[in-house]
Amino acid sequence: MSENAKLTRGSISGHLVGQTAPMIIGVAAIMSIGLVDSYFIGQLGSGQLAAIAFIFPVGVALASLGVGVMVGVNSVVARAIGEGDDDKAARRANFGIVFAVAVGLVLGLLLFALIGPLFRLMNAQEELLPYIMTYMQPFSLGFPLQMAIMGLNGVLRGQGEARKTSYVSVCYAAANWVLDPILITGAFGIGGFGIVGAAYATLIGWACGAVLAVILIRKTRLPINPMLLRNCSLVDPASAILKVAGPAAFSNAINPIGLSILTSLVAIEGSAAVAGFGAAGRLQSFAVVPLLALSGSIGAIVGQNWGAGQIDRARQAALRAGAFCIFYGLIIAVGLFSAGEWFADFFTDDPAVIRQFDLYLRIAAWGYAGYGLLIVGNGILNAVGKAGWALAQSCFRVFAVMLPIAWFLRGSWGSTAVYSAELAANLIGGAIAALVVWRILARGKDKPR
Repeated sequence: MSENAKLTRGSISGHLVGQTAPMIIGVAAIMSIGLVDSYFIGQLGSGQLAAIAFIFPVGVALASLGVGVMVGVNSVVARAIGEGDDDKAARRANFGIVFAVAVGLVLGLLLFALIGPLFRLMNAQEELLPYIMTYMQPFSLGFPLQMAIMGLNGVLRGQGEARKTSYVSVCYAAANWVLDPILITGAFGIGGFGIVGAAYATLIGWACGAVLAVILIRKTRLPINPMLLRNCSLVDPASAILKVAGPAAFSNAINPIGLSILTSLVAIEGSAAVAGFGAAGRLQSFAVVPLLALSGSIGAIVGQNWGAGQIDRARQAALRAGAFCIFYGLIIAVGLFSAGEWFADFFTDDPAVIRQFDLYLRIAAWGYAGYGLLIVGNGILNAVGKAGWALAQSCFRVFAVMLPIAWFLRGSWGSTAVYSAELAANLIGGAIAALVVWRILARGKDKPR
């Protein structure tokens, strides 16, 4: 067994806390970017706030594709380390980084070419399109920087270096915190650029994070050296990563794609509904940070133990993670249900927007426990090479539950139909995910390598 396989020894609960706690800081930092953006963009006007509500699910969908690539790199690196093959882990790590940047280039250019048609398809009002175009053009061209971070963080996570990944996240979030007031509304004698200032802040933050990730990964046992790929077959690292990264990328992207469709349905109710829905969604993203962090950390823990053949430890980790999802999800639901209007006041003083913000939280918050079970379950399935199952249950949640409920009830229920559809999808999706994960881990056979 490799000396790097530190998660195959010691307390399971200790590893869950040790890997998840720093990730909470990192994920919270990332999610805070959306809140800070919304706060300063909201000062520009309700039109700009509505525009960012359309942009948000697209940005999340792209980031989710990146997370899928990161999960793929994480999975294959962790399993190779668990098997005791550090050379294989190094080859897969370097291929994963190169692959992530290449995917970023392709997706960024594709997005740049399709900005207008994409947002018209989402029912974005014509008066909002100039704001959207102004933001999305630099964002799309800088997207490879975000993908570079995903590849590098996948290598760090596969080694169990959760703390280092949190440093990267805090680095580029901090750059946004500092730059947003300067570049959006203006400060220190510098005139703001408006909504595009948020995009500039994001790109600079990505660049800072990528540089720090390179520095940190050079201090680990797996070197960054693309020359390792020169004298070996690329079939093994490519097939191993794509087997997980492909389904994982689409699995992660399914949720924000569904959110994009829900946004287009909410848009029928008017810009106030879109603005309230979008702002509340950003608060929700911040509220579920511990669940997102757990879904990221569980992969290395389960992956290393699965690769080492320690199936009982993998099952213990899954069970304890699921219990936390239920407990935390219910606690945070009570808080958001009770204080929706209070939170809305931070984003806007428009009564119609506040009303939609509060309505969304009062309904959707009760599904957070199920959402946690879903994303943590997907993290476990990806870690053991069952990414196809993760993709299937994510598709079922969105296309068989969420969208049909929202579509058929929207005529009589209005925006309430959309919020109720999200609640139903999270509850049903979480229950299915828990069942699938437990059955697969209970077998513990035919482990993919």
